[in-house]
Amino acid sequence: MHRSAAIIFTFFTLFVLVNVGYAQIPSGNVYLGYSYMSADLLSIGRTNMNGWNGSLEGKVLPFIGIVADFSGNYGSAALAPNTLCTGVVNGSCSGLSASTNIYSYLFGPRVSVTVGKVRPFAEAMFGAGHITESASGFSNSNTSFAYAAGGGIDYHLIPLISWRLEGDLLQTRFFSNTQNNVRISTGIVIHF
Repeated sequence: MHRSAAIIFTFFTLFVLVNVGYAQIPSGNVYLGYSYMSADLLSIGRTNMNGWNGSLEGKVLPFIGIVADFSGNYGSAALAPNTLCTGVVNGSCSGLSASTNIYSYLFGPRVSVTVGKVRPFAEAMFGAGHITESASGFSNSNTSFAYAAGGGIDYHLIPLISWRLEGDLLQTRFFSNTQNNVRISTGIVIHF
């Protein structure tokens, strides 16, 4: 009977310590904000795009979380020569542009540490990107592997609410070419 009591006491102690330790780990956060992207679109060069960025982070350790990151950026880009050009002047389309949408669906680890009111973080995420280009009578889309590496900082405003500034290098491989896009976003973080 004495040995059984010791085993029960040991399991009870471990159970309490695990729960106390787990209570110290924040559960995670949800982020939604504005996103700016300097997109590298095939042979036509860079274009500016605006949109949104959102993420859901679940903590697995006090300083490591798993992130699901989603974004949508929208803009227009001049069409490359020979894409849909009917009036080519000096090797470029005369005023023709395509409405361009780029979406990304990324997942991966985020490392962070809280110091006072700020929480800097670094992340590496992998997933897919999707592009759609459309102009009058023309539509083109592609889905490819994508990854992002970057980081940012959360500034604690009030209980459970922070403000985030984040920057990532987002690489895609649309139409069998590599694009290196810069994505900057800012917005509200809600902790739970």
